[in-house]
Amino acid sequence: MKKQRRDFIKTAGLAGFGLAGGVLPPHDFVFSSASNDLAMTKSDLSIIGPYGPWANGLISKKLPSISFRNDRYNDLDSWKKEAMTTVKERMGIPDLGPIPQVTVHDSYINDGLVFEEISWQLPYGNPTKALVIKPEGVKGTLPAILAFHDHGGNKYFGLRKITRTGKAQHPLMEEHQDHYYEGKAWANEIAKRGYVVMVPDSFTFASRRVLLKEVPENRRGGLTDKNPEQNENIVAYNKWAGEHEHVMSKSLFCGGTSWPAVFFAEDQVALEILLARKDVDSDNVGCGGLSGGGLRTVMMGGLDHRVKCAVCVGFMSTWTDFLLNRAYTHTWMAYIPRLPNELDFPEILGLRVPLPTLVLNDSEDQLYTLPEMQKADKILASVFDKAGAKDKYKASYYPGPHKFDKAMQKEAFDWWDKWLKK
Repeated sequence: MKKQRRDFIKTAGLAGFGLAGGVLPPHDFVFSSASNDLAMTKSDLSIIGPYGPWANGLISKKLPSISFRNDRYNDLDSWKKEAMTTVKERMGIPDLGPIPQVTVHDSYINDGLVFEEISWQLPYGNPTKALVIKPEGVKGTLPAILAFHDHGGNKYFGLRKITRTGKAQHPLMEEHQDHYYEGKAWANEIAKRGYVVMVPDSFTFASRRVLLKEVPENRRGGLTDKNPEQNENIVAYNKWAGEHEHVMSKSLFCGGTSWPAVFFAEDQVALEILLARKDVDSDNVGCGGLSGGGLRTVMMGGLDHRVKCAVCVGFMSTWTDFLLNRAYTHTWMAYIPRLPNELDFPEILGLRVPLPTLVLNDSEDQLYTLPEMQKADKILASVFDKAGAKDKYKASYYPGPHKFDKAMQKEAFDWWDKWLKK
């Protein structure tokens, strides 16, 4: 049965991937072979043919205009003010109004942890569900982590990807955790080390997903929302949702915003709710996540400095990598028009300098090329070094494909402990 589920999740991941799902399928299921894929990136060919060198030349001939690496920037605070203003304007961050009221649906104890199932209603869409996890029997305040789930080509699921409550776990989530997290529900594991951990469903995932009944019938592909937990219906929904991403992205652009902006605005609401809890030490809050969770870490860590320690896993490269080599492995959720002329992608996370920042990379990650991951590392290192905060930045490389395994989790947890525990 376990092998059948493993085979199924590979198929499900590919179905939801659709060349826009935000992550490649498991590494032994990628196109024809990894060697062929790497061979392509070593040639002079680009994924947009002869237009690649020209398009990349638009952003690569000189330093981005508001990069801290430019000689004209010597004062950190004035640079951050200018750069933050520009990034937020480019993103088009929507105003979500006052902090919503939180509803507690359930509270229980399992495996030495206290779980709270909560939700809140934003001005649009279905209520956001979240799970709060903390150690049992601890009094007073604890440092906290805003934990971001991955994309994984699977928009039916959200917070369940990185948590385990003791209630019946969906077999696809058991397999998901086996593949990407070495069998661990990492949000639980960091909570056990003495943190209040909040895991919200993100925009268009799980409780925040677009239901089929909510779009015109001629856009449903013949699907319905009936029996949603059945494997075949999850596969069908994820395929539909992957193909719907370009529609959502273009619609957001027409509304004067962008997917990264909506992620950021909704995650800021979650952060506000987390900071307001009486059991949270609001001066010591971190965030982190793998893949799509790494993307959200780049935005939240870079733009909201109440996040005192950020851990970005499996989402760090350059705009050049996305442009020439790997746009086909990435979701529409990553792109901000015009910004590449002003900041390279890693410099968004660099806006948090001098706050502690860890980047964890997989050397054989299918979403990026290793040279561009290393270039992103050098960019971030130079930003922190110029700011006199060399000791606050670290990047590590682990063998293997796209993942956040136990060894990587240990380094992440140790990093949070180092900077968030008094």
